[in-house]
Amino acid sequence: MTSLRMGPRAPIKGTVEVPGDKSLSHRAILLGALADGPSRITGFLDGRDCHATVGIMRDMGVAIDFPQATEARIDGVGLHGLREPEGVLYADNSGTTMRLLAGLLAGQAFTSVVSGTRQLCRRPMDRVLKPLAAMGAHIHGRAGDRYAPLTFVPAPARLRGIQYDLPVASAQVKSCVLLAGLYAGTETTVVEPGPTRDHTECMLRAMGAAVESDGPRIHLSSPEGLSPLSMHVPGDASSAAFLIVAACLAADSALTLRNVGCNPTRIGIVEALRSMGADIAMVNARLEGGEAVADIEIQAGPLRARGFGGEIIVRMIDELPLLALACTQAEGVSVIRDARELRIKESDRIEDTVTQLRRLGADLEGTPDGFVIRGPTPLRGAEVSSAGDHRLAMMLAVAGLLTPEDLVVRDARVTDDSFPGFAETLCALGAEAVWEERDD
Repeated sequence: MTSLRMGPRAPIKGTVEVPGDKSLSHRAILLGALADGPSRITGFLDGRDCHATVGIMRDMGVAIDFPQATEARIDGVGLHGLREPEGVLYADNSGTTMRLLAGLLAGQAFTSVVSGTRQLCRRPMDRVLKPLAAMGAHIHGRAGDRYAPLTFVPAPARLRGIQYDLPVASAQVKSCVLLAGLYAGTETTVVEPGPTRDHTECMLRAMGAAVESDGPRIHLSSPEGLSPLSMHVPGDASSAAFLIVAACLAADSALTLRNVGCNPTRIGIVEALRSMGADIAMVNARLEGGEAVADIEIQAGPLRARGFGGEIIVRMIDELPLLALACTQAEGVSVIRDARELRIKESDRIEDTVTQLRRLGADLEGTPDGFVIRGPTPLRGAEVSSAGDHRLAMMLAVAGLLTPEDLVVRDARVTDDSFPGFAETLCALGAEAVWEERDD
């Protein structure tokens, strides 16, 4: 097992770019495969999760080449050009791959089976299977159609469009239904209880699909075809968040992040940190390929406790363990609520965040839907575990910048799922981060 050893307290200083946005990279591969012609994607995230999506599309007959690690060229086969795979489609550990792919496979005229790691096969999939069944899809899953592996059987008739009211705000469920809507005979409408990342809608519009947003309602009319994509993927806001929090917390830090995707549905963590008093400036704001992009400048400084809940939670759901770390260094009692979704991510991110941060001396407790954190508390070096979760691994590595002793994160190579080169980036900014092979 590979561990990451973080040296004692260190500021981070400099200018850097983070890898391409994971959400956009997934969607660009899926939709580029369905285009009527070749697409070119630069800034692609060369990470494990995104390559799971690449592998699956190749298994269904789509030619995808990489002249460079971050440049993908996709020979789109059209909406109805996918081929029946010869074996099980393997989503590895990527929940985004499996949930978005479910919408695409629901409308195909062939049988397919999707599976993944043991960890992925424990994550609930009924949240996407229920609306797909209402559209006429025939899908079977384990444990009463709740978990993968998932088997997709061709429906006897074309899928039908529905209006689906999301029970909870979820970009993955919304995107799944919209992808199935590409194969529906009538209009598909998704109604959101709160705003979620809108990358799927933006990309479909760029490809010529009729997608309209009316407040919380998103309408899609199934297109005859999709135009090819030519786009540059900006830096991933979720990956940038780890460096942003590191620069906020590690004394004397001063950091500039270039070309970060700043879609309003993705930067709740920046709003949260600013409300705590963080010195964060977004400069050189612009649009690239329809997506908001900016450079982000961060200076270390004191933070004050705050409470967080409601609509901002879904806009920083993946960054909440990181926000919990920031709250351990803020003056006062912070409360994070409305985040029950954290319990069904790659790990139980509430329980595992509390367990690992307590090992470092933090004063916090988990609630059914979040955290209560008392700060500021000094953190100490220790040996902690990623629980096989890439975001917990990176959060704990950031905590290592604050401890007077070394901190060791076990099973830390999972950072490659979303931020390949994470440890090396920290080193380039002045931190001490060393990979170690251990007999755990």
